[in-house]
Amino acid sequence: MITPADRQDAARLVAAVEEALATPTSYRDDTPLPTVGPTPPVPQPGRPPMSQKATDTSALMLSGSILTLATGGAASAVLWASGHADPAVIGLIAAAPVAVAVPIYALARLVKAAATATPSEHHHHYTGAVHQQTVHSQSRLWGKTINNL
Repeated sequence: MITPADRQDAARLVAAVEEALATPTSYRDDTPLPTVGPTPPVPQPGRPPMSQKATDTSALMLSGSILTLATGGAASAVLWASGHADPAVIGLIAAAPVAVAVPIYALARLVKAAATATPSEHHHHYTGAVHQQTVHSQSRLWGKTINNL
């Protein structure tokens, strides 16, 4: 049998549940954040922040590693199937790409150095009195700079 005390307890329980459901449990602030401020950016999970060139280079290296893995696996399968997988043959196969790539890389560096070593031509046209002063600077490795006028 349900007594009036049980009804009061049930009513108090229902009121407590309704009160708990009526109060918000979280709040989302949708006001826009300032675009400039003193707070530094926070690194996000995943790849670290880097420039576009670094990202492109990283993707290129990852793609190249997959290509190298596929080429090495194919070469290993051919050597294993042919029965000629001795250390001398493996050494020659491993050294061949380096023997071709190193001179090409050195030639590319020489061409780039020659292109940047050529000074660009400057033409100056002045009207009126001109005073030109040349400053010769000499910088050292440990932060010492000498300026001679």
